[in-house]
Amino acid sequence: MTTATTPINPVSYHDSPLNLVAFNDLEDELFGAPGTSERTEYEDRVTLELLPKSIREYRLRNHLTQDQLGERLGVQKSQISKLERNSSNVTIDTLRRVFKALNVEVKILLQPLAQ
Repeated sequence: MTTATTPINPVSYHDSPLNLVAFNDLEDELFGAPGTSERTEYEDRVTLELLPKSIREYRLRNHLTQDQLGERLGVQKSQISKLERNSSNVTIDTLRRVFKALNVEVKILLQPLAQ
């Protein structure tokens, strides 16, 4: 017994009713052009929000538990948990120590503002 099937035609993005926008264009529209104070504030927030995720990611890549990383740093597991959840203020020195314990080089880029 054979059954008839209807061929499925792939939909091209050009035929789609969706209005697709490049991410950079969307950022410009929502947060201003690069170099504006609004855009800089947005980019700073995004960067700071990525740090806790990076700590967790590198900890897992090194096959370490929060306890084990805490032992390397001389702090309790709860401190590592707070860092990974972005629920505590952290100094540059603390970040440097954490990433050093994870064998990750930290570089801080300072650039003058556009005049």
